[in-house]
Amino acid sequence: MVVEQMLVGPMAVFCYLVACPQTGEAVLIDPAGDEQRILQVLTERKWRPVYLINTHGHPDHTCGNHILAQQTGVKIIMHEADARLFDNAPARQMAAQMGFRPSPGVDRTVKDRDRIQFGQESLQVIHTPGHTPGSICLFGKNNLFTGDTLFVGAVGRTDLPGGSFEVLLDSLQHKIASLPDETIVWPGHDYGDQPRSTVGWEKKTNPYLTDFF
Repeated sequence: MVVEQMLVGPMAVFCYLVACPQTGEAVLIDPAGDEQRILQVLTERKWRPVYLINTHGHPDHTCGNHILAQQTGVKIIMHEADARLFDNAPARQMAAQMGFRPSPGVDRTVKDRDRIQFGQESLQVIHTPGHTPGSICLFGKNNLFTGDTLFVGAVGRTDLPGGSFEVLLDSLQHKIASLPDETIVWPGHDYGDQPRSTVGWEKKTNPYLTDFF
């Protein structure tokens, strides 16, 4: 499994290109702008994207969906709860008002423990509600793509519609903290003092993991 971390868009979002080195098939995680640069990297690496996965439905993470789906033919994947919450006219209108291009409809919904296969690799869906009802993390080969559930030294906000601080803490305790300490944390935003971390480091230093459990 090869991971390419890219800082994209106006809100310091990390997009991830995750590829199978044997077949060249790849998935795009949260392509939040700079679509032409993403396409250039795919071309340079000779990777063929098959899925576009959103860790949640907020428009700062989905604003690149339209162009990339149109130009590559990837299928858009999101948790079923966020697909229901964000795939409607009011949500698309709100995204446009915020200056983001609304996402097209979701092609495939997933739930906890589902697997997304690409080439000889796969990512397991871990449902981690709290930031949004359908927030997910993606786990594969010691890599954890956490979206806005967990940042380096912080967590995602819970004051937006569908958010819940109590639910987020439950997700952190029962879904994230139980993973092996050496698991690499790939966050959804560049908000920390480093671009990646580990579950073990976050358990030792992140106040949302040290102060509540």
